[in-house]
Amino acid sequence: MLTAIEVRNAKPKEKPYKLTDGKGLHLHVATNGKKTWRYRYTLAGTETIFVLGEYPALSLEAARVQLASEREKVKAGINPADERRRQKLANIQQQAEQKALAKNSFEAVALEWFRQKKGVWSETHAEQTLLFLQREVFPAIGPLQVDRITPPMVLQVLREIETRDALEIARKTLQRMNSVFRYAVQTGRATFNPAGDMQGVRKTRPVKNHAMLDQAELPAFLQALTAANSHTTTKLALRFTILTAARTGEARFATWPEIDLEKRLWSIPAARMKMQRPHVVPLSTGAMDILQRVKILHGDSGFIFPGIKNPEKAISENTLLDCIAQIGYRRAATTHGFRATFSTIANEAGFSADAIERALAHQEKSAVRAAYNRGLYLKERAELMQWWSDHLHHLEHGADIVPIGRGAAGGE
Repeated sequence: MLTAIEVRNAKPKEKPYKLTDGKGLHLHVATNGKKTWRYRYTLAGTETIFVLGEYPALSLEAARVQLASEREKVKAGINPADERRRQKLANIQQQAEQKALAKNSFEAVALEWFRQKKGVWSETHAEQTLLFLQREVFPAIGPLQVDRITPPMVLQVLREIETRDALEIARKTLQRMNSVFRYAVQTGRATFNPAGDMQGVRKTRPVKNHAMLDQAELPAFLQALTAANSHTTTKLALRFTILTAARTGEARFATWPEIDLEKRLWSIPAARMKMQRPHVVPLSTGAMDILQRVKILHGDSGFIFPGIKNPEKAISENTLLDCIAQIGYRRAATTHGFRATFSTIANEAGFSADAIERALAHQEKSAVRAAYNRGLYLKERAELMQWWSDHLHHLEHGADIVPIGRGAAGGE
């Protein structure tokens, strides 16, 4: 029998050789110095050499222990080589199954869905979506198979968020889970959407509309805005937002390349729109006057309304809200509320509802109708925005309400 010293000191020769230990066990020494423990046995008349393992990872003592186990198998008529092949095949199959399971986990499906959508989202929206998934959803159900997740599991995710009183985060998280499960169904990884019917169980707060002014309150507000001690850029940004009936973010992040002064059009790219569709705003005389003033103040590159402290950034929403508060309208008005004021007054004045909805960039319920109407009403909208500008000017300076002063409403 071999000794540990003999095994350790075995050196390579010009040809491979073996050192016998007994009971079919020997150490095979290759010409490159590699040493392997091998077991020679005969089963059903066939002689086979079975590699137990490599030295020194498998020591002499460990090789003898493994040899005893393999000899018992041979005595029982089990071929160790066949058993190893079966085990290897089983391991490969298990690994394949694990990969398939991992591929169908909620996290894997969600990330696949995210990669599909990322290209059409704005960078900010993409970052927020991924953050919601990583922070709120993946820790709870990320590793689970997407087709094994039940409505109670989805509800538990929402309940955890609701305990922080973060009801808006819970709402947005449900939206994202709903989209992921819908994608899983569409791609054959699941048969139903467990997030699709959460109505009635999710906690909600009473809906609060954005504070808005009515027509009777506009004159005093506009006069107070003109007389305010706020920064000129702030007052111009707020007035431009009101004149264009744009969302606050659309006006705040407006850039000069979006403006066509010659055609009097403001083209907002889809990436900056809530509905992810490009939007064109006809510019009234009042809006054009503001752009000319801002151009003198800050030039015609970058943000039209730069930040007061940091011109490299857009003016902040809080800056506009602070201006409203400083002139005495803290709870009575919001920047977004002026869109509702515009809609109410324009509808009462007799402009077509379709033109007003297009001016507000509201999404059409019908995709076909949306595509058809995209280029419509531009002429009427130009008339509408000019009328709105004139109307605000007359209200501020004490004149009567401006009549529409045009023919029948119609699209271009």
